[in-house]
Amino acid sequence: MLCVSSHYPNKPSPYEALEQYKFPVGLLPKGATGYSLNEATGEFSAHLNGSCSFTLEKSYELRYEPVIKGLISEGRLQKLSGVSVKVALMWLNVVEVKRNHENLEFSVGFTSANFPIQNFEECPQCGCGLDCGGENGGVEENRASS
Repeated sequence: MLCVSSHYPNKPSPYEALEQYKFPVGLLPKGATGYSLNEATGEFSAHLNGSCSFTLEKSYELRYEPVIKGLISEGRLQKLSGVSVKVALMWLNVVEVKRNHENLEFSVGFTSANFPIQNFEECPQCGCGLDCGGENGGVEENRASS
């Protein structure tokens, strides 16, 4: 798994915790610094170093706040906060994510969109999503031409 940036000696990583609830690791961007999970109530929070945004599938811009919270159960994340998507010129909060067989349904309350689960097998990287390319994580080196 390429998503883990920190070591979690006494518990699963945030990505492994998502997998335990039948979600792919790519729901969280690379570099999550920690998380908390109350297995009795399903209260879940994941922590990032700061805000994170990137474009997914060349048409959806996603933004993650430093703390993402919600209630997790098998195949369902509800009462989600800390994740938003840009639709047209407006930012809308993603309030629920449900796994429906091999698709993930993202809901902003009044509407939802389905995406193949395979789109989330890799963790996106802040700034460039899945299209980072190269070993520099999407950062192009400036080279003087002769």
